[in-house]
Amino acid sequence: MRFGGNAMSTLKARYESVRSGFEIADIGFFLLRLIALAGTVGWLLVASVPPETVSTFLWIAGFFLSYGVSGYTLLFLRFDRKRDIYRALLLFDLAFVYLLIVHSGGFASDFYPGFYLLTALHAFYFGYRTGLVVAAVCTVIYFLAGFRVSAIEPIDFLLRTSFLYLIALPIGLLSAILRADKEKIESLNRDLAGSLETMKELQGKIMEAEKLSALGRLTANVAHEIRNPLTAIGGFAKRLEKRLPETTPEKEYAKIVVGEVARLERILRDTLTFSREARYHLQYADMNRLLARTEAEFGEIRREKRLLLAVRPAPGLPPCIVDEDQIRQALDNLVTNAIDAMTDGGTLTLATRTACENGTHYVVIDVSDTGPGISADLVKRIFEPFYSTKETGHGTGLGLSICKKIMEEHRGSIRVSAAPGGGTTFSLYLPYLPVDEIFKAQCWEVIGCGVEKSGNAAEMCPAFPNYGRICWSVAGTLSETKVYCPVAEKVRDCRKCAFYEIVKPSCPPG
Repeated sequence: MRFGGNAMSTLKARYESVRSGFEIADIGFFLLRLIALAGTVGWLLVASVPPETVSTFLWIAGFFLSYGVSGYTLLFLRFDRKRDIYRALLLFDLAFVYLLIVHSGGFASDFYPGFYLLTALHAFYFGYRTGLVVAAVCTVIYFLAGFRVSAIEPIDFLLRTSFLYLIALPIGLLSAILRADKEKIESLNRDLAGSLETMKELQGKIMEAEKLSALGRLTANVAHEIRNPLTAIGGFAKRLEKRLPETTPEKEYAKIVVGEVARLERILRDTLTFSREARYHLQYADMNRLLARTEAEFGEIRREKRLLLAVRPAPGLPPCIVDEDQIRQALDNLVTNAIDAMTDGGTLTLATRTACENGTHYVVIDVSDTGPGISADLVKRIFEPFYSTKETGHGTGLGLSICKKIMEEHRGSIRVSAAPGGGTTFSLYLPYLPVDEIFKAQCWEVIGCGVEKSGNAAEMCPAFPNYGRICWSVAGTLSETKVYCPVAEKVRDCRKCAFYEIVKPSCPPG
């Protein structure tokens, strides 16, 4: 029963696939065969045909049915090869018409219009070149079929065969025009679908940015309101701790209060860092040097945790335009998380490399651990503010959110590669321009958006003044944050922008 159900499901799926791919020409081929069969039977019923001729035509009809059914069975099973199947069926169709003409009077036969139908359909389906070839083959077959039976009438023969070419050429040309229009419509539909998808992505990014902006304003206000009384509580708790005798329970209670106040102050500090608009001091910096500083900073902690450390700086790494303190903060957060994830020891790996994506070169910093990894469900949420996988009291849930914010403000990105039991790798992607690109024409000079004339150009467009040669990745539709450039919003796909065509990036998007 299960086998029968599976077979029916397979046949149904095959039928739907064939049905969805059926075109007008496919229907024409099918109707041609029905008309041919009906015409043959009708001719036998209406015409005065000797009994021996009837048996011959029944044999011809059987031949037609056998190859027709076989051909359409093969077409049903291998619809992806339908052009080859139609070419094979053409040979049988020509043989069928040839037999009809031979056994119905040669040049006097009424079945010669079958050649017209074959020529018209194949010219429409395959184009005018194939149509002309079919017309020539039909001319030869018609001559051979008629010459064997009756005397040739040159004028009639020329008139009848000339119509084959008059049919093939215009129908083939019309088919080419229709096919080009169809491909253009399909291309426009694909572009429209891509534009709609891009709009959905942009809408999602805008909604996320608005949500984070509102959350940032709220948390900043709350943090400012809490900070003053918390400072007072912490100060009084410290004074009380100093005055209480060591042996009293109240001394221990005071220590707990001091510790909890310190934890709340860390939460407030992270909250304010996340919510405030940073004022970055951008300059060229060497990420390998930053890696060495991080190695020295966390050396004692990783020795206490009995962790192995592997540092793999990429040779010849180009410098990036960054706020070094901010990138250092993001890197420190990632290293701290990696150390916390390896409770039973393991290997912490710090590495740098270069990458090229979406027409943009990147310097990448990888922080890898051999901890328990992160499940796919958690990966989707780890960058949400205040979301944490750590136990209550350990961490604020803002570390990765701050990392993401720092990277977005550097017009880069943070990515995670993780699997349960397989460790985790966080990667910081920082865009950079190769030296030979720095002094070439910038996007605002080409597209004339006028951003360079405004007083707050850097705030209006992140591409200004350092990333004018990779604007599509830092301010356009290929960025991983919101779109800033009005030209990009208009074209909806920076790959269609004239400036993108001028630059011709060495690693274009796939």
